[in-house]
Amino acid sequence: MKQRLLLVLLLILAIKSFSQDSKFSIEASFPIPVGDNFLGKDYGGIIDIGIKYRFSELKIVNIGASINGGLLKNYKVEGIPIFDLNSYTIQPRIFAEFNIEKLSKLHPQIGLGYSFLIFETTKYNGTGNPPKTDSDLTEDGINLNLGLSYDITDKFFVQVQYDFIKIRFDKDRRYTPTKYNTNLSILKFGLGFRI
Repeated sequence: MKQRLLLVLLLILAIKSFSQDSKFSIEASFPIPVGDNFLGKDYGGIIDIGIKYRFSELKIVNIGASINGGLLKNYKVEGIPIFDLNSYTIQPRIFAEFNIEKLSKLHPQIGLGYSFLIFETTKYNGTGNPPKTDSDLTEDGINLNLGLSYDITDKFFVQVQYDFIKIRFDKDRRYTPTKYNTNLSILKFGLGFRI
């Protein structure tokens, strides 16, 4: 019995010491499309989930990689019961998180990455058959991320982020490139936990 208690105690101490030096964090945010573009006019945010890994921790700045995945729903067609339109976002990036000595709980950050937006239509036929889902369109482009987090405790933090996405234009696309359909902005408010 004493051996099991000692083993459990050692395991708890090992996990605690590992978690103090952890370089991972997970985040959950509420995304809000903003601006005069098709996301800002037609879509509402559902959720954005992210994970960060800090691979270099220096005195002034932490450098790392992150990936976020989100869900936006088109509310423009909400009153029409025959289809739903969703957009799934996937955003891998490299980021720099700054440590300010006099404001130790505040962490500004900047990130650069790439965003993929997958638009999916679910059509309902009204016959009781399963709905048909189509991935109609995928957009992608460079993503600039600006953020600010505030430590509530050593483990928990709140944050706000801004994503600017410049959609890549391809001559085979169905539309003419304009600011309306190539510049996207998403504001995110959320919580995070350092693992």
